[in-house]
Amino acid sequence: QLQLAESGGALVQPGGSLRLSCAATGFTLYNYNMCWFRQAPGKEREGVSCIRSSSSSTIYADSVKGRFTISRDIAKNTVYLQMNSLKVEDTAVYYCAARLFWSANSWHNKYEYDYWGQGTQVTVSS
Repeated sequence: QLQLAESGGALVQPGGSLRLSCAATGFTLYNYNMCWFRQAPGKEREGVSCIRSSSSSTIYADSVKGRFTISRDIAKNTVYLQMNSLKVEDTAVYYCAARLFWSANSWHNKYEYDYWGQGTQVTVSS
């Protein structure tokens, strides 16, 4: 059974850092394009960052460029999201998602993803 499980969410002060993890079971994440999305209360789920399956190239939403870094550990079958210089507006539930086929023009389209995790809460507040 294919599953994604996020962890690492917490309450953190503005300017702080967190590292989220997404562990994949039932499939090899090397074969999938892995992405992070987030959803704040009352807002649509939005794409944050992706790492491509074969090239491991990355892409980021403008709102997180220079602050967030996506990476993966093939041996551990896990994807990470390092979040630095956190802002109050980063508060959201963060989801891990996987898609087999890549589209640079629609990587942020949540409807094109094959698998989703349950999410982990990140709260940035003083």
